[in-house]
This record gives sequence, C-alpha cells and structure tokens, in this order.
Amino acid sequence: METVFWLLLFIVFYAYVGYGMILFILLRIKRLFSKKTTPERNEVFEPTVTLVVPAYNEEDFILKKVENCLQLDYPKDKFEIIFITDGSTDRTKELLERRVKVLHEDRRAGKAAAENRAMRFVKSDIVVFCDANTLLNKNAIRELVKHYKDPEVGAVSGEKRIMNQEAEGASAAGEGLYWKYESTLKKMDSEMRTVVGAAGELISFRTDLVEDLEEDTILDDFMQSMRIALKGYRVIYEPEAYAMETASADVKEELKRKVRICAGGWQSMSRLLPAFNVFRHPLLTFLYTSHRVLRWSIAAFVLPIIFILNIFLANRGGGVYVFLLIAQIIFYVLALLGWYLQSKKMKVKLLFVPFYFTLMNYAVFAGFFRWLRGTQKATWERARRATI
Repeated sequence: METVFWLLLFIVFYAYVGYGMILFILLRIKRLFSKKTTPERNEVFEPTVTLVVPAYNEEDFILKKVENCLQLDYPKDKFEIIFITDGSTDRTKELLERRVKVLHEDRRAGKAAAENRAMRFVKSDIVVFCDANTLLNKNAIRELVKHYKDPEVGAVSGEKRIMNQEAEGASAAGEGLYWKYESTLKKMDSEMRTVVGAAGELISFRTDLVEDLEEDTILDDFMQSMRIALKGYRVIYEPEAYAMETASADVKEELKRKVRICAGGWQSMSRLLPAFNVFRHPLLTFLYTSHRVLRWSIAAFVLPIIFILNIFLANRGGGVYVFLLIAQIIFYVLALLGWYLQSKKMKVKLLFVPFYFTLMNYAVFAGFFRWLRGTQKATWERARRATI
C-alpha cells in the first residue's frame, strides 16, 4: 500500500511540477552541446500567408476582430484574410461581407469541418488560424512566419494571453496563472524539440502539410500540430505572436470550456496512438506523455486514490502520512472555499491555485465520461467571456 501511495504521489508531482524541473535540467545540458539559434529580426522573410478565422455567431465582437486583422503588419500583396461563418444564424456574415472574403454555408458541422472547407481556398505558403473572439498583436504574422525559413519547422504556435481587466475572480485569475505556467512549459518544449500543445487561439502551418481532419474532431489545433510532429517536423512556440482574450465570464463558463477540452484530449489520445511509439519517436513520446497524457488521464484519476490510501496509511502508521493527509484536507477545503467565495463574487488570491487545480481535474473526469458516451459534439457551445 505504501509503495502504491508513493508511486501515485510521484506521478501527480511529476505531471504538474517534476516534468518542468526535469525539462529545465535537460535544456541546460543541451545548451552545453548546441548553440541556440533564433531567426534574425532584420532578415526579410515574407512567404505568402492566408489568415483563416472561423466565426460562429460572433456579431457582438466581429467588427472589432476584422479591424484588428486589417491592421496586422504584413505586405498586403502577400496576405489574404478569410472568415468562414458556417452555421451562423446572427449578423456575423452580413457584417463581414463588405470588408473581407467570407465563406458561408448554412450547415453547422463544427470548427474542424469549417477549416477543412476553408483549406480548399488557401493557395499561400503558410496558413494561420485564429479564433474570432481574440485580438492579435500587430506583428503576430511576422513573428510566426520568420520560423519557416528553417525547413524542419512545420508549424508555429502563438501564445494565448488572458486579459483580466474586468474579471479578477478565482476563475479568471486561475486561468491566467495556468496559461503563464503553460507558456513557460511550451517555451521549453519548443527549445527541446517540439511543442505538444499548440494554442488554438493562434496557430500556423505549412499549407502543404495540413491534412483534412475527421469532422468530429474536438481539438483541431492539437490534432493537426501533432500529426505534423509525427511526420518529423518541429512545432515551434513563438510568444511574441499572441492572441488576447478575456477570461471566462464565471466558473460555470470556464468549466464548460475545460470539460470540452478534456473530452477532446481523450479523443486525441485515442487517435494518436503512433505518438506512444517510444522506439520510433523517443523524444516526441517523452514530451507528449509527460506534458499532455499524464494531465489528461492518469494524474486526475489517481488523486482520489491517493486520498483514500492516505487515510488508511495515516490510521495505520501515523507520522508523515498524518501530515500529508492534513495537507490534502486543507488543500481541498481551500478549493471548496474558493468555489464558495467565487459564487459570492469575492476575491481571495490565496485560493486561486487550489480552486483552479481542482476544477481542472474534475473536468478530466467529466470529459472522460462525455467522450466515453460520445456526447461531446464537434460543434461547440460558446462559452461566455468577460467584456473587454
């Protein structure tokens, strides 16, 4: 029982903290033997680019989005913007038509299907996808495409940034902290070899590497980037190209988003079985399993087992097990308190981490059963966001 307890505790520690520590050490060793190279900022490299923006019922924000796209710094003769509004029933299509190229079908089949269809109209060297509810920094396109001068690079992911101006509750702050930590891990993944979790808010690909995805794909950005990585190409992380969006409006909206992502994680793992072939893809398998698989599966499921084992061990052996049990109880009480205060619109920063950690791991359970039952649709129910 003790052996199982410590093994499971190590798995959770490794998934959330240990992996980052090991990766930090490995990168220090790697830098001793190889010089880090970065694209020259003054070097002009301007391949043709198409920006594709799937937009479903975004009439409240779409004019701000299209204005942002038109202000991006890139040669106009090498840059095309396409909005695809399949299934939209509001004025999104009408508001866009006089400003940019719009593709529209009444059929709503989900983001993957819309992107598959949009690719029929992409003739550029590079294709960039970004969400309709985000704003990009002016140099985002240039920062993404500079990496494609390296023929080993097949995809480049931008960074997701959370704007908390009017949303400072536990959900918003927790989401912001989570993405800061994720950004750090992605930088290290990218330097080590390849990112294993591209930001769907802003992601680019070599056009000739993009494959049609199954229409029921939930995490289109993740699946596309991983399939490119499995072909031997690198997926780079570029934090100077970023997509800004506000946090989820409240806990309910954030949980809805997280459950969908976790259901997509289970679906992705079932379709990316070659990524577990450590003999063919040793480094990719290490990065993928450590950064994604453990968090999307094992780590969450062992947490309740750890708690139950801890009760038995504390009752039988005392000592360190009593201390660990008390620590767990305090942690989950703080998470519960964070949930309660969030519902009362009260802000206590101390509670952000335990609350958001527990929320994420609950979403893994909910996402698993939703994937198992096949009830998570590729079409998404939009999560409400805080106002900008």
